[in-house]
Amino acid sequence: MKQRMQSLINEMNKNIYEKDSEISLSLLAAIAGESIILLGPPGVAKSMVARRLKSAFRNARSFEYLMSRFSTPDEIFGPVSISQLKNHDIYERSTDGYLPSCDVVFLDEIWKAGPAIQNSLLTVINEKLFRNGRNEIKLPLKLLVAASNELPARGEGLEALWDRFIIRIESCAIREEANFTLMMMGGDDDEDFTDNEIKISNDEYAQWSKDIEQVDINIQAMDCIKDIRKALRTVEVDGAEERRDIYISDRRWKKIARLVRTSAFMHDRKSVVTCDLLPMYHCLWQEPDERDAVRRIVIRAIFAPCALKFAKLKQDLEDEIRNSSLQQRAGRSTARQRQRDADKKTYSDYYYRLAKHETGHSFIVMADFRQLPEVGEDGEEGLMFQDPRNEKITVIKVYDGSKVPLGSRPVSLARDNDNVYIDGLRFEIEKFDMNDEKTAPIAEDTKEYRDYSKEIDSLADNLNDTQKELENNMFINNDDRREMKLYLADFYKEIAFTRQDIEKITY
Repeated sequence: MKQRMQSLINEMNKNIYEKDSEISLSLLAAIAGESIILLGPPGVAKSMVARRLKSAFRNARSFEYLMSRFSTPDEIFGPVSISQLKNHDIYERSTDGYLPSCDVVFLDEIWKAGPAIQNSLLTVINEKLFRNGRNEIKLPLKLLVAASNELPARGEGLEALWDRFIIRIESCAIREEANFTLMMMGGDDDEDFTDNEIKISNDEYAQWSKDIEQVDINIQAMDCIKDIRKALRTVEVDGAEERRDIYISDRRWKKIARLVRTSAFMHDRKSVVTCDLLPMYHCLWQEPDERDAVRRIVIRAIFAPCALKFAKLKQDLEDEIRNSSLQQRAGRSTARQRQRDADKKTYSDYYYRLAKHETGHSFIVMADFRQLPEVGEDGEEGLMFQDPRNEKITVIKVYDGSKVPLGSRPVSLARDNDNVYIDGLRFEIEKFDMNDEKTAPIAEDTKEYRDYSKEIDSLADNLNDTQKELENNMFINNDDRREMKLYLADFYKEIAFTRQDIEKITY
């Protein structure tokens, strides 16, 4: 399936330049039975996209019309049959050659259509039905492509029709000089280049529609969609003063689900995976300036499992580096210092607890306490802060010149045999009681060390595999690839810094 669809897209793109997204996403919409709107100035080949999509289907019929405020339903849906009205008193249209009889429809300047046309289009787009006289006709419509050089005006009741266009694309003039030269030197763009062998028959189209219903959405992809939905409530748009809440109707989400199922089907998959989700950003913006922000949200959501795994690895590595440093410092304690504090109870091998400080969950670094100056001498400069992994715990340590934890408070530290003095206030260090099992202050290290380098290599491989799968998606464009590479460049930079941090583990 994928090879055939890619060949079909390649054929439709012959002698038409920088319209890859419009053509590939129009084909996706057609196979899914959905609609698409192209926003852009006149003369940028918007109608050409519809003509090329006609060539994707065998024996397809097409209909094109340029709307104006004077357009009537007769011009779109066919004139009223005089004979039916005269002989049978039935108000029925002659639809042959008009929208109700065609497979691919292109309606230019869609927002200029009057209410009578717009209301009929709502049913045409959503249910593929048209009421003609006393009968309701099931339409052969596979794709409706609408075009405009402006967004629908607010307050004129166009919101329902705007919502029906599942895919929204900004169509621009040719940007690359090389492509402009090819366009100028080229011949007729209207020729049908498509090999009849790869065109889609009506029987195939009907069967595929049933097969798409059997494609499921796997758990990871569903979680990703839910994350995207939450993120759309607070979208940071470039240049906007406030975050935006982008509303997506339930009907639209249902249509999007059909679209990503179709993408998976066209890539020979029986389940939707996260790599099918990137093109859905074309369905999620309401204003053109929101598009890039929404695309970034979708990209971040696709890579979120890797990002979460990396964040957990970095936190574990930070803990390991800290414990390594604590163990190294504890190992420098003299035998006399260890003997002096042998009656004190240790926690997590590296901490003493202050028995009656604040909530009772305050701990001082064991190696730091052992080497504090005696009370009455100049105090040691220290820090007191909440543990970032558990805000109920307060940590007290000697300031060693390293990065200061967020929310730290500078303190002066001193000690005697049984107490620590914080800014001159005495706090007793918890000791072993008769029922405690007395163990050495530093337990013998028997744990198996993690191979962080191997874990980072595996994570980088996962990132690379996901990137390749996305780049092989038929429905993403060069701008999508550039945005993805920008995001991953920062990710790979963080990975490189983390590789260096591994060297800080000293045991």
